[in-house]
Amino acid sequence: MNRSFLFAPGNVARRVEKAFTLEADAVILDLEDSVAVSDKVATRKQVVQALERKGSARVYVRVNAPSTPFCHGDLMATVQKGIDGVVVPKIESAADLHAIDWVMAALERERGIPEGSLDLMPLIETAAGVQRVDRVLQARNLRPYKGAWRVKRVAFGAADYANDVGLAPTLEEVELAGARERVVLASRAAGMENPIDSPWFHFKETAAFDRALERSRRGGFQGRLCVHPDQLAPVNKAYLPSDEELERARRIVAAFREAEARGEAAVQVDGLMVDYPVMHRAQALLDLVKK
Repeated sequence: MNRSFLFAPGNVARRVEKAFTLEADAVILDLEDSVAVSDKVATRKQVVQALERKGSARVYVRVNAPSTPFCHGDLMATVQKGIDGVVVPKIESAADLHAIDWVMAALERERGIPEGSLDLMPLIETAAGVQRVDRVLQARNLRPYKGAWRVKRVAFGAADYANDVGLAPTLEEVELAGARERVVLASRAAGMENPIDSPWFHFKETAAFDRALERSRRGGFQGRLCVHPDQLAPVNKAYLPSDEELERARRIVAAFREAEARGEAAVQVDGLMVDYPVMHRAQALLDLVKK
């Protein structure tokens, strides 16, 4: 599953080691925002050493943005056996993704990693990135590797986006709704997985976080970037359907299958008119919990 991606600063060994033991669906070792400029180059070695101790954890590395002098060196140092993927911040064009993909493919071939096996997860988090997200995701046309795409999903970064645009979001984040909608719509239009939502930084606002998680799931996101271990349990729970939703989905699918066997393509369940789109959505919920 892709519900929770937990960031751990690549230069703080105790936090990295702890992250590997937690219930995150994936850990992201960070070389970007949580690492000072003066420590970025030295942190690459620490990240590589941490990869040797990851155990069964699924691990990504967040490199620095393509526009910085660090991105290429980050990739050269960390794209090796032991990682599951790379997170690239501040993606603003399809060309950015094509360039990163080219470097990753070259390193995979050079280092004995099956070509195309490493994920590439772009972060859409600038005004240009959101405005051009449709064109950015034209990079969905990156060559498939044995039928699998390297770019399977994108993530949204609300803090950088708000800073870039000059927004001051409230706790209910209505100011960010339009950007989130664009990212979700562009992802699905490109045939990609539903995206991953932004981190939540208001650690003491737990009720507001619960509301944000509910909006996020209902708004089309499949998971969340996390910046604190305490966020993992609510995130992992929020991006799964509730018992009530699952039971209703079972009733919908069962009733529709019975109607379909009679040659009908519409049926009423609990006062709801169910046709193929509604049935497919119900089946998707049931499939989600089987993964």
